Order: sequence, then C-alpha cells, then structure tokens
Amino acid sequence: MPLPVLERARSELLDWRGSGMSVMEMSHRGAEFMSIIAKAERDLRDLLALPDDYRVLFLQGGALAQNAGVPLNLLAPNGVADYVDTGHWSQKSIAEARKYGEVNVAASSADRDYTYIPDEATWRLTPNASYVHVTTNETIGGVEYFWTPDTGGVPLVADASSHLLSRPFDVAKYGVIYAGAQKNIGPAGLTLVIVRDDLVGRARRECPSVLDYAVQAKAASMFNTPATFGIYLAGLTFEWLREQGGLAGIEQQNIAKAGALYAQIDRSGFYRNDVRRSDRSRMNVPFFLHDERLTAPFLDGAAARGLVQLKGHRAVGGVRASIYNAMPLAGVLALVEWMREFERDHG
Repeated sequence: MPLPVLERARSELLDWRGSGMSVMEMSHRGAEFMSIIAKAERDLRDLLALPDDYRVLFLQGGALAQNAGVPLNLLAPNGVADYVDTGHWSQKSIAEARKYGEVNVAASSADRDYTYIPDEATWRLTPNASYVHVTTNETIGGVEYFWTPDTGGVPLVADASSHLLSRPFDVAKYGVIYAGAQKNIGPAGLTLVIVRDDLVGRARRECPSVLDYAVQAKAASMFNTPATFGIYLAGLTFEWLREQGGLAGIEQQNIAKAGALYAQIDRSGFYRNDVRRSDRSRMNVPFFLHDERLTAPFLDGAAARGLVQLKGHRAVGGVRASIYNAMPLAGVLALVEWMREFERDHG
C-alpha cells in the first residue's frame, strides 16, 4: 500500500470525516459507505477510461474464486474454453475450469520453464470457443504480456491480478478482467471484476449466486456484505494514482524501477534472469545467483539492511523482488546497491 494512503487511513480510522464512525463500523447500505463505493467506482472508471458498457463489481474470494466464476458465468454446458498456459497461476485457472467443462490449452510455455509468452501465431484456438483466458502477469515466473491477444469475436478474459493499474490497459479489448486487490489496488480480501454488459446474464444453473455476475451487478456489488474497508482503501489508492499522473504516470515510475533492477542483473554473470527480455515483468523480478550456495547469505544480508520478502517462491527458489506501484524507486535502488556490494565481496 502507498504510504500516503496508509497515513490517510490512519487519520480517518476512528472517525471518518466527522461521521463518528470508522469505515469498519458503517452499514454497507448507509449513506456514508454508499458515497465511498460510488466515488471508488468513478475514480476507477476514470483511471481505466472504462467504457459505459462495462460493469464494475467489488467482490470477494480473490482471483481463485474467479477461476471458478469465469467458467460458471461464461462456459456453455457443451462448449469449450481456450486457455494459454504461462505458469503457476495459469495452471490454477486451467485446473479449476476443467471441473465445469472442456478446456483446450491453446498454447503453453512449459517447454522452456515458463520463461516466455507464447507467440500468438502458435496459438491453437478453438473456433467459436466460449472465451479465451490469459494470465497477463505471472508473479512466480515473472512474465508479463505487453500486447493484447486478438481473439476475433471470442471474448478475451484476463486474470490481471498482479499488474492491473500499473500501466494503461485497453479494457475495451477484453470481455472480462478480474484481479485480486492485494498487489496494486488494496488489501487482500477484495476482488475486482470488470465485465462487459453482453457477458452478464449467461451464468449456468449451478453457478452460486454470489459468483453470478448478473446477480452481483443487479445488486451493485451488495448481494452479500462487501469488503467495506478494502473498498475504502482501494478508493484511497485510486485517488493516489490520480495524483501520480494516472496510469501513464505510474507506468513511467514502474519502467524506471524495473529498468534499474534488470540493468543490475544483466551487468555481469553474477546474477541472472531467465525470462525472455520482451516478456520480463515490471512487477515481479525473479533472479538467481551464479552459485546457489550464495542465495541464503544474500537474503540474510538483505534482511539486515531492511530489504525483506525477497525469497523466491518455493516452486522455483532463488530471489524475487516484487516491485508493485507502492514500492518507491529508492527501495529498488537500495536493493541494487546491496546487489553490487554482495557481488564485490563474493564475485
């Protein structure tokens, strides 16, 4: 979370704007909270230049719940859904969708340990598929789409959890975009779903009401009690993003941060990143030391300098720097300096 957002939330924690209540104490249907959620949606729409024919749903359950929600809303009983496999979270989506119908893995980068996005020319798409699903940033492998697939008239669905709001995003090319909030939007517990109107109202009979886009859209995200404090913090984050110059402004900050870190990784053979350069994530930068035995002392030394949560995912090991919107350039430069120091001592 950006520090200014946390500081503002702290100042309003016990008494939101003279109401005598914390946001956590408000009725989700009271006038105070209704004004909070309405402004959050307006600011999100402004940031994304969201077309009028898209609904914004503030839901719960994280992206994993939407792994089920997407096929339950969009996959026809006898239809086929196309998925592109680019890593851990794509695999989660594929496994869940297979519970509800036929899945065609149209392309996969498993052949090179998920270090690239498969070229679109190699995709084996199903004619008249119910939808095509992509995971636009893989947090573990550190690959990111910097282009939008062309799926013709088939709805394109994206799990954009880990990079939504990190740069401009052409929503109009997608049918559904979903994202767990805990990267660039707000605290864990809130999930955003952005869905085009023509895809609302297609849910299968067995779809739970809480996952039904039509039910949630009709209830204005209040079919069940929403994550009120998470929506409030997301709204403050949207305001902060506008102060950064919107998504174009925050993108320039993210380019600078990622550029500085990748430049240090590439400077010598002491560190390495295996992702194809055109597909390197700006949000999640995994890297390895030339000698794996040095990983533990590198992480220990980093922690001693206040550089924490750098341990790579247990599935791949190594080091991983997640440099979401709230991470300032100064934090990345501190990591770069430690990398230089460690290389001088152990290179």
